[in-house]
Amino acid sequence: MNIKPIKTKKDYEQAMLRLENIFDAKKGTPRGDELEILSLLIENMRMKNFLLTYQTLLRQ
Repeated sequence: MNIKPIKTKKDYEQAMLRLENIFDAKKGTPRGDELEILSLLIENMRMKNFLLTYQTLLRQ
């Protein structure tokens, strides 16, 4: 497991590819733990981007 923060579009794309590869991992296994953590990181990145986009639209 090589988990790191998602900071760039490239990081996001790599995380999404990895998520696809481990999507069927069983809960309670190392891959299942990786899936859970990676999902949270992806969700966090999406929320940040949504909020930034929303704030930008409000300023216009």
